[in-house]
Amino acid sequence: DFTVFGGSLSSAHAEKICKVMDMATKVGAPVIGLNDSGGARIQEGVDSLAGYADVFQRNVLASGVVPQISLIMGPCAGGAVYSPAMTDFIFMVESSSYMFVTGPGVVKTVTDEDVTKEKLGGASTHCSVSGVAHASFSNDVTALHSLRSFLDFLPLSNEKDTLPRRQSTDPADRVVTALNQLIPDDTNIPYDMTHVVKQIIDHGDLFQIMPKFAKNMLTGFARMNGRTVGIVANNPMTLAGCLDIDASVKAARFVRFCDSFNIPIITFVDVPGFLPGTSQEHGGIIRHGAKLLFAYAEATVPKITVITRKAYGGAYDVMSSKHLRGDANYAWPGAEIAVMGAKGAVEIIFRGEDVDTHTADYVSKFQNPLVAAQRGFVDDIIDPENTRRIICEDLEVLSGKKLDNPPRKHSNIPL
Repeated sequence: DFTVFGGSLSSAHAEKICKVMDMATKVGAPVIGLNDSGGARIQEGVDSLAGYADVFQRNVLASGVVPQISLIMGPCAGGAVYSPAMTDFIFMVESSSYMFVTGPGVVKTVTDEDVTKEKLGGASTHCSVSGVAHASFSNDVTALHSLRSFLDFLPLSNEKDTLPRRQSTDPADRVVTALNQLIPDDTNIPYDMTHVVKQIIDHGDLFQIMPKFAKNMLTGFARMNGRTVGIVANNPMTLAGCLDIDASVKAARFVRFCDSFNIPIITFVDVPGFLPGTSQEHGGIIRHGAKLLFAYAEATVPKITVITRKAYGGAYDVMSSKHLRGDANYAWPGAEIAVMGAKGAVEIIFRGEDVDTHTADYVSKFQNPLVAAQRGFVDDIIDPENTRRIICEDLEVLSGKKLDNPPRKHSNIPL
């Protein structure tokens, strides 16, 4: 409450927060934090810092047990940012909220750089540049209403029976004829995967997570026949749908949340590979790309994959392939599953000799889903219009899925 001592955290305030979080973990209820605070209460000294550490510990203990959501509605600076940072989702209010470890004054002193609060840690910065926040809203009222809508998708805890299922008026066997025309015939022409996803899910209701960050990867929550599902999809409208560092981290975090709370994951694949370049290699695309691979491989929830067009190279493996314990993997008739594109492959294999003839031969042999289907890597080649019906049927069958990973203290994801 910013009207009381600027919302600064005292030791008594921290005790109250810890009690609420302990009870939420005990009874299985989501934790929602509304942040509008000036930080630690300076006059209490180290007692205030100890209070923050106590809250941080509760954040860690509640992780994967109950959903934790932070709504930043004002300032959140210094050590105070680390509690929201450890929650599952961070939402911000545009123009009135900001998060940073060191404010503009300290930045000016240390680096002699002039920067505003908004540019340093405002909603636009964290939603589109840093990837710290998952969504932003125009004002406090809109933020609170959107938070309610978002909560409607989530379970109360990691208990499977708390996963919500709503009565659906959208027929599970609805034929989606529009999907037959959404994918361009020319594989080099982009299209918006969002339109594809909204045609398949219940009533086109998609709550996107991090829509302004790493736009080449689409993540969000939707429903299929009333069941909450997590959607992960490559979006060819940006970078041709290539996997880069930001997209890999964004999707990996989302997949791990879904797995923690028993939410089935539906993956739509149109990926020509990992984004090449020195900036990506020097930035650690190997390590960051491995996060998404690790997250999919470790997930034990129902995993359904649809290859809409391209699935090339290592990116094919990473995007919830059959080899990563995928439950149902499908391809549309025009899908291309291969080590790489025809032109690049022919230039390597035949050293540029008789390129046109060899390219046509390569396309007919490898650049289609038949070879993968023959080997069982794709369960079926389906008509796009039947995708919704098939996914709904699979979700019903997989609702009783039981799969356990080997016993261990915890895995060691390449952070």
